[in-house]
Amino acid sequence: MIWSLIVGALIGLIAGAITNKGSSMGWIANILAALVGSFVGQALLGTWGPSLAGMALIPSIV
Repeated sequence: MIWSLIVGALIGLIAGAITNKGSSMGWIANILAALVGSFVGQALLGTWGPSLAGMALIPSIV
């Protein structure tokens, strides 16, 4: 559970840096957006690429 939150924070940080919206959201909203984005990304794109804490990193960031 904690590991998923840490990985979610890192995914949210990377995705926020790519979209330039990471600084406008708080860190809790960033983690929640990353977890939801990870779920949607894996549902649409599958689980290709490296995986960490049960989340495929490439589809999660995309």
